[in-house]
Amino acid sequence: MKYRTQWIRLTAIVVILLSFLQRCKHERDDLPEPGNTDTTDTVITPIVKSDTCSFDTVYFVNDILPIFVSKCGGSLCHSQGATNEEDVFLYDYDQIMEHGKIKPFKPDDNEIIEVVTETDPKKLMPPPPASPLTPEEINAIKVWINQGALNNACENKCDTSDVRFSNEVGPIILATCQGCHQGQFPGGGVYVRNYQDIKVLANSGALIGTIFHKPGYKPMPQGGQLDSCSLAKVRIWVDNGAKND
Repeated sequence: MKYRTQWIRLTAIVVILLSFLQRCKHERDDLPEPGNTDTTDTVITPIVKSDTCSFDTVYFVNDILPIFVSKCGGSLCHSQGATNEEDVFLYDYDQIMEHGKIKPFKPDDNEIIEVVTETDPKKLMPPPPASPLTPEEINAIKVWINQGALNNACENKCDTSDVRFSNEVGPIILATCQGCHQGQFPGGGVYVRNYQDIKVLANSGALIGTIFHKPGYKPMPQGGQLDSCSLAKVRIWVDNGAKND
């Protein structure tokens, strides 16, 4: 009787151990693969595009992104791949919304507005000697925020009948490139400050190579390729001799 009781107890222990081991096996199978601990999907906010541009609307892709890319995305600042102490990146919509701490419909309660309007040079962004945002650029950001800070874009009919440096090409290139390519440490050691700088790039082929993302050239601007109309105007200007007209 004594041995029978011990046998029953031993059998029960074995059954419990087998059950525990089986349960552990299933739990291990359910664990993620090594190095694949992030199971969340990256959500990219889609662009809301319009076939026409409304004069009273500020569009992120057309008006706001070039400001951030040019004035905030320098090679030593907040561009993609840049190293900065605060890990603040401002090169696309989602990064700008998150790291710029954008609050839609509240233009006067946004950190990004505070740093670009600072009177203390040590807190002002972009920091000296880089050119600060102009009153027009700051106002555009405020209007965009007040309109909901949307990831929107528009495209009017492209008019290439009168492409000149002064009224078309200069503003396009300077607005999207000057912020990164000026000051003491221009991006890639390349200056884009005026007609003469742009002329040199046009004559060397680097201007067309970079903005059209051709092989062998670093794609520019870093926030994404220029729209098709702007690309067409720059190409026409270059093909016509890159004149200071």
